[in-house]
Amino acid sequence: MKAKISLGISAAIIIGVVVSSIFYNSNSENTSNNTVGATSNILRIGYFANLNHAQAVIGLNDGDFENTFTKNGITVQPIVFNAGPSAIEALFASQIDVAYVGPNPAINGYLVSEGRDLRIISGASSGGAVFVVRNDSGIKSAKDFAGKKFASPQVGNTQDIALRSYLLKNGYKTKENGGNVEVISTNLADIITLFLKKQLDGAWVPEPWGARLVKEANGKTFLDERSLWPNGKFVTANIIVRTDYLKNNPETIKKLLALHINETLWINSHKNNAIQLFDNGLKKLTDKTIPEDELKQALSRIDFTYDPIKNSLFKSARDAYNLGFLAKGQKQQPDLSGIYDLTLLNNILKEKGLHEVL
Repeated sequence: MKAKISLGISAAIIIGVVVSSIFYNSNSENTSNNTVGATSNILRIGYFANLNHAQAVIGLNDGDFENTFTKNGITVQPIVFNAGPSAIEALFASQIDVAYVGPNPAINGYLVSEGRDLRIISGASSGGAVFVVRNDSGIKSAKDFAGKKFASPQVGNTQDIALRSYLLKNGYKTKENGGNVEVISTNLADIITLFLKKQLDGAWVPEPWGARLVKEANGKTFLDERSLWPNGKFVTANIIVRTDYLKNNPETIKKLLALHINETLWINSHKNNAIQLFDNGLKKLTDKTIPEDELKQALSRIDFTYDPIKNSLFKSARDAYNLGFLAKGQKQQPDLSGIYDLTLLNNILKEKGLHEVL
């Protein structure tokens, strides 16, 4: 794979289950009018222009995915999102079939559908999320957060939960909860502009946006999220699928997972070439490129993997519950025991002679 270049060189759905349930129910009729429950010759893949979605950015933009599926009579339709909650909305509306998303939107989607309509079928990346602050923000430690304004890509997405949880653990409440720290959600590209205008003091973002804030917007890395996790391992991207699509199109999903595994292995063994292909894909998606040194710095903080790192997802769920984003008003944390279906993934790994994931 990738022989052709071998010589070359991240108020939204997750505000709460109540709000999300309103959206989910309002789209039930729309969903029933699509090809749900039928075999499909189309695979619609949602993903983000983030480095922790590199398998999708590279594989969908250099032709690997398209070529493989076209040979099997399947049309691939890639759809780009800014953050996870929007992708979950599209999944529930049957506008996409699978998606690369972070753990928290996946958790919320699973709970909103009462465990019926979404499954995690693979991991995609670990790490690759940082808390960046402006060099001139006056922030030297967590003691300096009072009165500051921070950003995340979208309310309730994975980085948003991480930011809010970190603030709470350091004794800070957000303004909507009677505290003195403001947290806003905004497009990742806009975060750079807000940094330059000194309208933000910091942001918790996925790569390569962390590296870009440091290099292009007078930022400094305040915290690499890996430092908060055992062995520095935590899931930042999974692959999810609509359960009806999985049931009716298992061979298509199996081909997708095989491609994903191959892409993961290739990236891990061809980092320099992967940087070039990711930048090419990013240019197609955003009409912009990122300097190689920024991509290398961002890549150094990410591990690409098909292992979903389950324990870190369950920890993210506990954090979201403690913040009031999940199972609001309920006395018990939500049951996520059925969120994974790793059967096809492990079958492929076994066929390839690779270790199965637990």
